[in-house]
Amino acid sequence: MIQTIQIAPPDDWHLHLRDGEALECVVAATALNFRRAIVMPNLRPPVTTVDQAVAYRGRILAAIEKACATGNYTVEEKAAMRRFDPLMVLYLTGATSPHEIEKAANSGVVKAVKLYPAGATTNSDAGVS
Repeated sequence: MIQTIQIAPPDDWHLHLRDGEALECVVAATALNFRRAIVMPNLRPPVTTVDQAVAYRGRILAAIEKACATGNYTVEEKAAMRRFDPLMVLYLTGATSPHEIEKAANSGVVKAVKLYPAGATTNSDAGVS
């Protein structure tokens, strides 16, 4: 008779990490509990280019490293946190060029582009109207 079930670490398909202090407060818990996450781009300013997405991903990974260095985590927890893979998303605007979409598709970092109707949700004022 089966006593336990072990599942692979789950993915979070809609994650708002924000930036700065908010990012540092939540990223460790996310990295401990999820293997990957689709990271929403509606920051201030929004993540509208591949270069911005790469930079944001770098800040996410740096915040995880900071948590590993300063938090009270086991070796196993730190290893799990370091395996976390933030899947980056661009924020579609009326000014997003076909070239930027092609660059995103070829980047290996950006996995999606999200359309926000202007004013429909938090930080969506730069969205499409």
